[in-house]
Amino acid sequence: MSPDPVQSRPGSGAGPREALQKHFGFREFRAGQEPVISALLDGRDALAVMPTGGGKSLCYQLPALVLEGVTLVVSPLIALMKDQVDALQHRGIPATMINSTLTASEQTERLARLARGEYKLVYIAPERFRSSAFLRSLRQVKIALFAVDEAHCLSQWGHDFRPDYLRLAEAVETLGHPQTAAFTATATPEVRKDILSVLSLRDPLVTISGFERPNLALRVRQCGSNREKYEHLHALVKRRSTGIVYCATRKKVEEVSASLSEMGIKLIAYHGGMDDRDRAWAQNRFLDRSHDVAVATNAFGMGIDRPDVRFVAHFDVPGSVEAYYQEAGRAGRDGEPAECELLFNYADTRTQEFFIEGNNPGYELIIDLYSALRHFAGENHEVVMTVRDLAGAINVKNDMQVSSALSHLSRAGYIERYDVPGERTRGTRLRYPEIDPVNLELDHAALSEKERRDRAKLEAMVRFCYEEATCRQAWILHYFGEDKASNCGACDVCSGGNAGDRREPDDDEFTLVRKALSGVARASKRGPGGRWEPRFGKTKIVQMLAGSPSADLVAGGLDRLSTYGILSDRGTNYLYALFGEMENAGLVVTIKTPYPLLTLTSRGDKVMRGNRDFTLRWPDPRTLPQATGAKPTGRRASARYPNSVHTSGDPSPGTRIQEAVLDGESFIEPNYDEELYDRLCALRRDMAKAEGGKPAYVIFSNEVLKSLTRLQPGTAEEALRIPGIGQVKADRYLEPFLEMIRGHDKS
Repeated sequence: MSPDPVQSRPGSGAGPREALQKHFGFREFRAGQEPVISALLDGRDALAVMPTGGGKSLCYQLPALVLEGVTLVVSPLIALMKDQVDALQHRGIPATMINSTLTASEQTERLARLARGEYKLVYIAPERFRSSAFLRSLRQVKIALFAVDEAHCLSQWGHDFRPDYLRLAEAVETLGHPQTAAFTATATPEVRKDILSVLSLRDPLVTISGFERPNLALRVRQCGSNREKYEHLHALVKRRSTGIVYCATRKKVEEVSASLSEMGIKLIAYHGGMDDRDRAWAQNRFLDRSHDVAVATNAFGMGIDRPDVRFVAHFDVPGSVEAYYQEAGRAGRDGEPAECELLFNYADTRTQEFFIEGNNPGYELIIDLYSALRHFAGENHEVVMTVRDLAGAINVKNDMQVSSALSHLSRAGYIERYDVPGERTRGTRLRYPEIDPVNLELDHAALSEKERRDRAKLEAMVRFCYEEATCRQAWILHYFGEDKASNCGACDVCSGGNAGDRREPDDDEFTLVRKALSGVARASKRGPGGRWEPRFGKTKIVQMLAGSPSADLVAGGLDRLSTYGILSDRGTNYLYALFGEMENAGLVVTIKTPYPLLTLTSRGDKVMRGNRDFTLRWPDPRTLPQATGAKPTGRRASARYPNSVHTSGDPSPGTRIQEAVLDGESFIEPNYDEELYDRLCALRRDMAKAEGGKPAYVIFSNEVLKSLTRLQPGTAEEALRIPGIGQVKADRYLEPFLEMIRGHDKS
């Protein structure tokens, strides 16, 4: 790297407006800048939450030119440092950076010049504070201001937590607690509280300004397939030309890039799997405007300052509202109108759930990993294994969980990670190999709480996507703690883009949806973390709810579920339409594994258990094709299901919606005639006594009696369809039960 030129040092006596005009060429401050700058010049600490493009950097750059001493700026991205240092040097302001791109001799030289007072601003990567020698060298410097950019990174409850940021608390203390300022674009109230606590800010000015971006039109498009996503994306790119497309994974970046390239779009792709040189090339091509579209993961954007970005599209749902709004905020930084379009399919949340699992390994997994490290360590207490090999050793499928567990052990001081000469694999050194895994001091509660908060952030993002009554921007401002927010007038909600016949359910519709969801739950299973895992496709579940006698249903055991036939009165055409709307509302989701299978979402699970917070476009039976014989036939149109069809008016006497339990989970069971069931149980008991006191279940099980109660067959032929009633038992025991059912039906 070439030597860093020393510019003439500005005087320190100029006031803020003089410095603003002299060094930056502006006559007026942007909204929110002046209070922060004034507080810093008065010697106060500060926490400033300002939007992307709101001019945060000026809030510490300008005081740096007025205050005596050097301003240290902690920044997480090398690209951001370089851009800002280049811009400052271009204005004649002595600035430099210290990060991993420097050789040891270059770092030593810059530290020496820093000690001589030759710089006004020095940008420092947070990992530099790992070194006690580096901290000692900084103690020889007169520090005017310690500025922490992207301060949300130091909160474990933030959306972009970075462990190296936690070292800043120790660094501030070691440096004698200089005047400190923290800056971020996205921070909820709990994250702001964390920043104030970790940095021990003293009597700080706390200012939250300008979350509102009136020039951005925020839109969420519900997309049932990738094909639909591409149609909307292609139209947006044609309409707006210049922008960023965010994708959740590297693979998706490559797929979307290929699709847009076929349109002749000149674009760059950017993700963490690229080497540093390729990423730098891509970023520079976007910034110099030779390429107008960037397709990238969330690794792209922090510090990207291209003002003419006319759109930001999210091909996949982000993991949090904070991440979404920070990324969307990279559009329209010149103040001109821009579009932010989120192409939403609930199935995409599976990717974010994978990331949540990866970032939250859990207490037990960390213990297992530490045990494996002790097992594989040699005499020097070191282990050289890939993360994937370590994952295999402890039978973990998500490699991210192992990487996160290593980070937890490293932060707790139990291991050290080091580079192995000539190898791409990093080594792990046990610092205290004598410590037994059960004696590790780890904050179990904090680990659980972080995972809970991460999942809550994703749930909030999903709620935002389904919101149809509140202005998008007002919703976000409220999320960030701003209670007074007016409608933007430009989002899809304000402009009526989501208008339609969506509405909340009435009591009967609510019961209908809960029955349908209980059927999905019965046909699913619980997976890791309590998540629903699918077993059957939509067709089989619809047929099961309609009571189809299909051989495929019987072979799959779906006819033995308590929800079999619970919605037989509705017919398959109506149920298909209902399930389509429930999927649009995020209550159920189709997972390709590789076949399309249907299961509950976390939102659907809550609705099934009684949460009414949802809206649907309710199917109109008059517009649907006539049912094609899905309902079973018998003595009357619904003879087998007389008590499962009450979807309007009050349930008939003696019926109720009962909560049943399967594998410890609650589901809605079909309408259930308790009186008839009690009578059938008494009959069974009497018959068992008459046969010498044999156990009652030998005659018919409780499940058979429940099925008889629900289905109320009129003939032996109908009863033989019930699992547990074979020809032998039918000949010997069935007729008295049928007589009681017939008599009950007449009463």
